[in-house]
Amino acid sequence: MTMLRIHCLQQWYSLSDPAMEDALYEIASMRLFAGLSLDRPIPDHTTIMNSRHLLERHNLARTIFDEVVSWLSDAGVLLKEGSLMDATIIEAPNSTKNKAGTRDPEMHQTKKGNQWHFGLKAHIGVDARTGVTHSLTTTSANVHDLNQAEHLLHGEEAFVFADSGYRGAEKRDALKEVKVDWYIATIPSKVKALKKHPRINKVLLDIEYKKASIRAKVEHPFRIIKCQFGFTKARYRGLKKNDGKLAMLFALANIVRVDQMLRA
Repeated sequence: MTMLRIHCLQQWYSLSDPAMEDALYEIASMRLFAGLSLDRPIPDHTTIMNSRHLLERHNLARTIFDEVVSWLSDAGVLLKEGSLMDATIIEAPNSTKNKAGTRDPEMHQTKKGNQWHFGLKAHIGVDARTGVTHSLTTTSANVHDLNQAEHLLHGEEAFVFADSGYRGAEKRDALKEVKVDWYIATIPSKVKALKKHPRINKVLLDIEYKKASIRAKVEHPFRIIKCQFGFTKARYRGLKKNDGKLAMLFALANIVRVDQMLRA
């Protein structure tokens, strides 16, 4: 349990293995959380690294994510009325920083707006009421959001909100039999055209604004892992390790989200 708590601290504070070892010596609150004291040996960075590798080898981060979701569902926090889905790009480290001096073959580039990105993409399904993440897939950045839509549903929702990247989801073979109401955002160019005549198109614009306000809750988990946990770049080569990293981050983000709800 001590090593798992140390691993959680690493995710919360975005600490490397050596930095985590130093923090355990220097910060009393971290030692207290991990159940350690200075009158006993503190795990060194090699022990911390080996513990992390054990989690990776047995895909335990995914197990932890699934257990947290199951726990929240049993506790009545995950209401399952509806789902929100979205994706975010996680940049890969620069190729010059990689040991081999080459790009990660499992990472790819994609264009968002006028800017090119190289890395991976995290796709999530979020509970519409609470903002708790219930589904996660990790792909290369060039995989279209729509291709992962079928994996972002838990199967009990009555409605789904998503941005314009998911247009046509209800027509896909894997989703034709799914009995949900789809509320997909209109493409930006059409919304821009509607705004040229706001009085005439008031009802249509109000519908789009309402969809956007409901959909906004899907951004909360991304904000937590990027802004609070500091995960702005992929830490590892390959999708499998990064998927484990993301699974752990979103599991912890769910706990943060529930804490925010309790404090509200």
